[in-house]
Amino acid sequence: MQVTKYAHSCLRVEHDGGVLVVDPGVYSEPEALDGADAVLITHEHPDHVNVEALTRALDRRPFPVHGPASLADVLGPAADALTPVEPGAEFTAAGVPVRAYGGRHAVIHPDIPVIPNLGYLLNEVVYHPGDSLVVPEDVRVDTLFAPIHAPWSKFSEVLDFIRAVAPRRAFALHDGLLNANGFGVLDRQYTAMSETDYRRLEPGTRIDA
Repeated sequence: MQVTKYAHSCLRVEHDGGVLVVDPGVYSEPEALDGADAVLITHEHPDHVNVEALTRALDRRPFPVHGPASLADVLGPAADALTPVEPGAEFTAAGVPVRAYGGRHAVIHPDIPVIPNLGYLLNEVVYHPGDSLVVPEDVRVDTLFAPIHAPWSKFSEVLDFIRAVAPRRAFALHDGLLNANGFGVLDRQYTAMSETDYRRLEPGTRIDA
């Protein structure tokens, strides 16, 4: 299985001839969707789902979209492609075994409603938590994509999340709002303290998983 990290929170997974894309949002490169056989969306925020780009891709080549049922409220015509997913569900998307975790977005502020969010374990080895710090139970995660920066998190919480998941390696996720100064500080801190092999990948970097 090969995973390409696109900008912010988007992953493109290629496995046994299938292409699975996770969270193609407005900060991510639209070409991540080229040739997609299925899409996973963690939640409805635009930095995780670019509705216009998704609709264009579906017009070119229909494919199933998996995610919380609440996505139907924002997808417009693309909602016809939605297969609702509940926490704990296990299914196959583009030939990749998927298990869904969590169910709720992290709290941004008590005045902001909490929306559904799912984390996805891909092929039993790669975990994408969306906008949450839910630790998957009863599984040894090999490769964690950790949301290193967000309005809803702070460094200590993310650090403890990485340590709790205890992956073999961790890569930065949800990093589209940072500049070079922020990258420098957080890369140094996570590398020193995460207790795993931590790295940040430039958009377009491909790894084996």
